[in-house]
Amino acid sequence: MAVPRTLSNLMVQTITGLGHVVVGFIEGVGEFLVFCGRAFRELFRRPLRTRLILQQMAFIGYESTFIILLCGFFIGAAVSLQVGTIFVLFGAQSMLGAANAKALARELSPLMAGFLIAGRAGAAITAEISTMKVNEQIDAMEAMAVDPVSYLVVPRLVASLLMLPMLVALFNLTGQIASLIIALGIFDIDQGIFFDKMARIVSWRDVWSGLQKAFVFGGIISLLACRYGLVASGGAKGVGKATTNSVVMMLLTLLGVDFVITYLQIVWK
Repeated sequence: MAVPRTLSNLMVQTITGLGHVVVGFIEGVGEFLVFCGRAFRELFRRPLRTRLILQQMAFIGYESTFIILLCGFFIGAAVSLQVGTIFVLFGAQSMLGAANAKALARELSPLMAGFLIAGRAGAAITAEISTMKVNEQIDAMEAMAVDPVSYLVVPRLVASLLMLPMLVALFNLTGQIASLIIALGIFDIDQGIFFDKMARIVSWRDVWSGLQKAFVFGGIISLLACRYGLVASGGAKGVGKATTNSVVMMLLTLLGVDFVITYLQIVWK
């Protein structure tokens, strides 16, 4: 039975469109990996721009501290309320502190802190660099023999790699303080039992697992933010588009990488 001509054309167009999408995706991934390789190569070359690194550490780390503390406290409190409500049904409310600490250390803190830094610092980095790109400031930089990767990307990469683990540690701390308040104030759990269960069940390996994720997330956020900024075009509209795409890609990448790292940590523990 012959396939109608219109259906045949539709199938060809669909397959061609999918082919373009797949090829475009592979090209994009390849270009990004080349960019990452160049950034890490520049990381070990002189000069080490200490002043720029400290500026970015202040922007990414210090200026994000308040929002990290606030979100850590409220997420720790919300998780404790949810977990505590379930544990009461089984008479296991004494496990509240341990469950909250383990969830924060291994999963919630690195992921939520990554989302917050991607939305605040990552978006700002893309907007700043893409504005420089469309205003031809980066072209002028290259004309003066200044490498934009060395001058713009490396300081942000170093700052992100250093600051994300510290922010995640703060997130863990405030989240567990909130859990202690909920445990004492609402579920009437003894303070000694709270800390004893936590010390027995939560290990430094759990904390280290979360910090490993934070380190990787820091690199992903800075590299994606810088990459989208450096390839922006089209004036103010292009800046907005680059910033939006950058944030979406950062969030999706963090979720995907989080799954991969979690799987590897479970398999290789």
